[in-house]
Amino acid sequence: MSGLLAEPLGTIRHFEVSAPALDLGPDLRQTTGVEGELRLTKTNRGLLVHGRLSTAIQQVCSRCLRELEWPVEIEIDEEALPVIDFASGLPVDAEAEPDALRLNDHHELELEREVGDAIRLAEPIAPLCREDCPGLCIECGQELPSGPHDHAGTEVDPRLEVLRRFVADPEEG
Repeated sequence: MSGLLAEPLGTIRHFEVSAPALDLGPDLRQTTGVEGELRLTKTNRGLLVHGRLSTAIQQVCSRCLRELEWPVEIEIDEEALPVIDFASGLPVDAEAEPDALRLNDHHELELEREVGDAIRLAEPIAPLCREDCPGLCIECGQELPSGPHDHAGTEVDPRLEVLRRFVADPEEG
């Protein structure tokens, strides 16, 4: 980025992004790397960063519990400020804007935290493998077919046995 910082105001550079999956912690896993494009524009303070990136994360359908790959689209619009003044080489006072995105000591742009945060925010609350997913049978715990569901000869999943007390007994009326 140091080359762009030396350019006149308004200079634009485009960069293709192809990065491996990030470590998002134990509860969230990317299934593909990050792909997309960044547009960097030189401003009087640093760089204006605009990007459109895509990836996918591993999810579980909230109805049938089937694993699925959930596509994630990320849009980044940030201003990246230097930590070292490009002209003088002296450190810049970053205390005035402590939450601002910063270029590193070598005037490089690191977006791992911003991309990770955007992926976490895009994680769905109740993902579905398909819109018409029928879910699981409340009696036997098996995946519901699109047609009638026969329980003859089917044992109840023991993990679901506790749910019987929540279902009204048809004989009690």
